[in-house]
Amino acid sequence: MAVMETIIIGVWIGGLLLLVGGVLLQIFLSQRENRWPGLVLPLLTLLSSLLLPLNVMDTGSVSKNILAVVVTLLAGNIPTLVLLAIYWAAREKLRVRDQMEKMGKQDIGEL
Repeated sequence: MAVMETIIIGVWIGGLLLLVGGVLLQIFLSQRENRWPGLVLPLLTLLSSLLLPLNVMDTGSVSKNILAVVVTLLAGNIPTLVLLAIYWAAREKLRVRDQMEKMGKQDIGEL
């Protein structure tokens, strides 16, 4: 029993480290001067979420099948939305910083 508990704790810690590492990587990529690296992880999660409906089992009812596929797509795109929110927040900080630098240069030019 103690071995299984150790394995479960190890899996949880590994998953948590993977999650934190992914978020830190997304922040790092989003803060690059070029905007495209920050869109790589959201694109990968979007593409992987498109594979999730292939795992939906046929319930025998068309409306239930459609509902299951829609719910699967929505739930599968939660990581995509989180990564895009991180991207937009980081890009907004870059935009504000660039505007402040422009204002500083204009102020120096007026003196």
